[in-house]
Amino acid sequence: MPNNARTVLGAGAAVCLVLTAGVWAGGWWLGDIALLPDQGASWYYWKLPEPTFWTRASAWSGYAAHQLVSWGLICYAQRRVRDCTGGLHPVNVVALAANLGFIALHELQTQVFYDGLAQDVSIFSSQGSVILLLIVVLVLENRRRGMFFGRPAPISAEVTAFFRKYHGYLFSWAAIYTFWYHPMETTSGHLIGFAYMFLLLLQGSIFFTRAHTDRWWTLTLELLVAVHGTLVAVMNSGPGGMWPMFLFGFLAVFVITQMHGLGLSKRTRWTLVAFHLGAAIAVYSTRSLLELDEIVRIPLIEYLVVAVLAMLTWLGLRGHRLIRGPEQQRETAETR
Repeated sequence: MPNNARTVLGAGAAVCLVLTAGVWAGGWWLGDIALLPDQGASWYYWKLPEPTFWTRASAWSGYAAHQLVSWGLICYAQRRVRDCTGGLHPVNVVALAANLGFIALHELQTQVFYDGLAQDVSIFSSQGSVILLLIVVLVLENRRRGMFFGRPAPISAEVTAFFRKYHGYLFSWAAIYTFWYHPMETTSGHLIGFAYMFLLLLQGSIFFTRAHTDRWWTLTLELLVAVHGTLVAVMNSGPGGMWPMFLFGFLAVFVITQMHGLGLSKRTRWTLVAFHLGAAIAVYSTRSLLELDEIVRIPLIEYLVVAVLAMLTWLGLRGHRLIRGPEQQRETAETR
């Protein structure tokens, strides 16, 4: 990695940690918020019992402004930026400043109105948006590192090109939607989640730079979901909860797919596979080996969604081409 790209990522990661500390510090002024009792897995606990127009409007307007600014900057960059550099383009500086401004706005909105988007949408939409982001990364990286132990899945170049061109808009939505879904609470789970969101917002601000495409950096972002999912599961359910499913499930995706784009030797890769299986068996032997099937649930779902997403995208592109074919022929005839 060039030194300037390393500097961008190092400085950016440090700022993300400072911002996370800022969220924690903001909890000193947040005060006690009366919340309803927890009602199960589909219930989001951190939302006001009696929302008002203004609590809702503050969250949705902040989200909408953040989203539109981000999409506008991506569109501008795709039209005006022609090369990928080690340092930052002016539009990257604007994107970073915009994200810092909206992070501050969300903190202020939490202090005054508290509620996030969670008041009006399902908790599964927040979780699903980030999972969708990670699944699209699998599609994008399919030709470089493969899908199954270095072998690529049969995903057409047309589908890959589509996601390569438009993934920024989807990733921006996933990160910003999830960011505004939560009030800026200071529980351990929230702080870990916000640290992850800040890193994703950083990644979404440094488009058209070498830092943005560094394979070790992007792999780190992919693997952090395992850290986040495992720690939150332990915090919510204790050591006897379902944390092994998240840890070994997401790490299964690593040994099946993600590690094969790093240039590791065959011996190193097989060592990692053996370590993963050995650790999983060791952990489940203290619980129940009959539950060992848990570790295949997450990769099974991810690869199934990859297949469905690739197929639906291919059908959509094919349909668009069939519809546009006659129109393009008429346009060509009219210009002659």
